[in-house]
Amino acid sequence: MKIAFYAPLKSPNHPVPSGDRLMARLLIEALERGGHTVTVASELRSFSSDPTGKERERTDREADAEVERLSQLWSLEGAPDAWFCYHPYYKAPDLIGPQLARRFGLAYLTAEASYSRRRNQGIWARNQDHLIEAVRAAAVNICFTRRDRNGLLEGVPDGRYVLVRPFIDPAPFLAKEPRPQPGRLATVAMMRAGDKMESYRMLAAALVRLPHVPWTLSIVGDGPLRDEATSLFAALPSERITWHGQRSTQEVAEILQQSCAYVWPGTGEAYGLAYLEAQAAGLPVAAQAVAGVPEVVRHGETGLLTPAGDVGAYAAALERLLTESDERDRMAKAARRFVTEDCSIERAARRLNDILHEHLGARA
Repeated sequence: MKIAFYAPLKSPNHPVPSGDRLMARLLIEALERGGHTVTVASELRSFSSDPTGKERERTDREADAEVERLSQLWSLEGAPDAWFCYHPYYKAPDLIGPQLARRFGLAYLTAEASYSRRRNQGIWARNQDHLIEAVRAAAVNICFTRRDRNGLLEGVPDGRYVLVRPFIDPAPFLAKEPRPQPGRLATVAMMRAGDKMESYRMLAAALVRLPHVPWTLSIVGDGPLRDEATSLFAALPSERITWHGQRSTQEVAEILQQSCAYVWPGTGEAYGLAYLEAQAAGLPVAAQAVAGVPEVVRHGETGLLTPAGDVGAYAAALERLLTESDERDRMAKAARRFVTEDCSIERAARRLNDILHEHLGARA
């Protein structure tokens, strides 16, 4: 198939690293591994924190211009077979794909669409209408978590939904055998406002409770709130923490392979691809049982999941991973096996191909 790919929140070509950008790139690669031709159709970012007044007018003008630009292009060069929209939600609806799908008779698909009924009022009502329209029109909506699927079912009970487990390309993390150093913890996360800082805050608070346990922590990541993140750990001995800043995938893999556990509370995480990368490198995980995290970390098998917001329980999970070496080693092996067998891009490519054939029929 010829697939037009669009991510209204953040283009796969966006310069700032994030989980959204990575997942968009992984979806494109998985579709290409299935033999499809994928083109990023538009760089239009519909994301808005306040879709009113002039901001809404500007976004509407840009969306209309994109519809006309692509209509003219496809009239000359031929239209694709399908429009694939990644991660539409109330702050970043797809304002161009549904129009083009109707105009050219394209199959329309979404992946990781999310819906919350409480956003139906006030300034977000219009965007919610766009989202519902897209989900209802889709030949299939691909969901990465049961939480997202259940939310969509609430908004569009008669929609078409399938589950695909979140996935990564595990190759960089499988390239070398793990060489875990006892007591060395690792985390990889951007330093920005909101849930990321809440996770950093919780991690620091949990570590403060473990002065009696030997540990060091490698922190990989950077962002606009680097100074604030650093200050959260000020009560801890500086020699226990190494700040690596932003690193390449290969460098991250090497840091993980030398660590014995991956620690990231995951406040507000949709699911967290970094958890899969850590497990592929052979690390058990300590996280909270929130949102979609249980989709990528198996409690008691590949890691430990604790109740949301419970710093004491999280500190106890860290201590357990640091001190129970046999259990830690068992989880490490299971974690690597889990990603290799269930969450690899090769498996996802096959699954996506099956979905396209099932829901798009002869087009695929």
